[in-house]
Amino acid sequence: MAESIMKMNLRGIRRPVICAVIPLIASCSSFPRPGISMPGGRSFYSVNSFGTVGDGKHLDQNAINDAIAACSHAGGGTVLVPSGTYLCGSIHLASNVNLSLDPGATILGAQQDSKAYDHEEPFDGKPSQDEGHTYFHNSLIWGENLTNVSITGRGTINGGGLVAHTDGDHGNKSIALKSCNNVLIRDITIAHGGWFAILATGVNLLTLDNLTIDTNRDGIDLDCCQNTTVSNCRVNSPTDDAIVPKSTLALGYPVITQNMTITNCQVSGYREGTLIDGSMKFNKGGTGRIKFGTESTGGFRNITVSNCTFNDCHGLALEEVDAGTLENFTISNLSMNRVIDYPIFIRLGDRHRGSSPASESVLKNVLITDVIATGIDRMSGIQITGLEDRPIQGVRLQNIRMTFNGHGSRKDAYHNPPELRTDYPEPSNFGVMPAYGLYARHVKDLEISDVHFDLKSPDRRPAMVCEDVDGLQIDDMQAKLAEGVVPAWFYRVSDVTVRNSPQFVNVPTTRPTSQPTNQPSTEPATERAE
Repeated sequence: MAESIMKMNLRGIRRPVICAVIPLIASCSSFPRPGISMPGGRSFYSVNSFGTVGDGKHLDQNAINDAIAACSHAGGGTVLVPSGTYLCGSIHLASNVNLSLDPGATILGAQQDSKAYDHEEPFDGKPSQDEGHTYFHNSLIWGENLTNVSITGRGTINGGGLVAHTDGDHGNKSIALKSCNNVLIRDITIAHGGWFAILATGVNLLTLDNLTIDTNRDGIDLDCCQNTTVSNCRVNSPTDDAIVPKSTLALGYPVITQNMTITNCQVSGYREGTLIDGSMKFNKGGTGRIKFGTESTGGFRNITVSNCTFNDCHGLALEEVDAGTLENFTISNLSMNRVIDYPIFIRLGDRHRGSSPASESVLKNVLITDVIATGIDRMSGIQITGLEDRPIQGVRLQNIRMTFNGHGSRKDAYHNPPELRTDYPEPSNFGVMPAYGLYARHVKDLEISDVHFDLKSPDRRPAMVCEDVDGLQIDDMQAKLAEGVVPAWFYRVSDVTVRNSPQFVNVPTTRPTSQPTNQPSTEPATERAE
């Protein structure tokens, strides 16, 4: 009797549940209708309801813009882009609107002769920085002075006809955002992104998460941005930079880029398109790095870079050359494989792009720890170079393991790199370094702890060269050396402390003019061994 009553009760429960589910399923199938309300007050607008074709042949940006405008006018919600290929010129983002790309949905950039892109906005005066940072409206997707805007979903943005230069009203960026607040871009894929796949300028509260970008020029440019998180992104860029914080004068005045976290990201320099298809083909000379600068008028402050991998590309670059201040950097857990040109490059200069000649660049307080790099080219290892009248201040290198390809020559060991105070700070401009592992010049308070350098093939250069360094601490440093080559030489180096590093006690203290030997200099040693 009790059992039959229980079955009766269960049957009574099931029926209303089933009855409730049926209209919900019918409601879900109605998503293409504009303005449907969902539980929680969310509103959905399908671009198909506004007249998109989605065949990759007919221009669809007007219909998509109508859907975004309707959603925004109603107070906000989500604009759905269902599966299909949508050939587009400029798409206009709006506040409180999420542009959601379904799996199988592709927004394809129209060709230049389609005249589907917006005109470049007026700009007062001559651009003082890379012209790509001057114009925004001639982009595939753009927004300015917006709040609470997002682009999400598992769909794709394919730059298609975007160009990697400025020329009239040609579209040249996949996504451009200027002076926006609270922005989210998540889960999408960007292929062939144009000049910049993503350009964010003057954006506060920016989150970029789980993006795949496979492009020909810059992947992500973060200019004058504050309170930014870039996480779980994969960025491939064979001919330019992958993730590039900057601080230009694009807003008309200097703005510091600060409070930024870049974590759990992968950067690479494979051939374009081979990250997405999974073949990851080697590209000789691939760039694909994480670089701060070159544009640096406003400076950088309070930055964390962690848990990132570099493959077939340049390494990490910190460049302050336009009279800003770069300070308070914590960089940890980097893994680099097949490093082109250099693993770590830190440069202070006086280029003064957009800044007063009377102003001064400053670079200080940088911690780099837990780095493994292999397959490093002959040109340069770790390079830290300031200015003679303005040294880099307070750099600590800790727990670093690097394996170099070697093949440096005796001639390379005699090379005195040019100062290039006002030049573009690209490492290749300085030539092959006289040390295969670490070259430091014009630095104050340099700490080296638990750093090991290895060689795959012999190298006729010392492992380390320091010139004009005030305050050098070495603890547990080891380096493989070719036969007859000194481990290091110190020229105009003062206040040296060496611990647990017998190779680096009593090293030569004059600039070599002939093949270095293992014999110490006759000059008084300035270090104290402990």
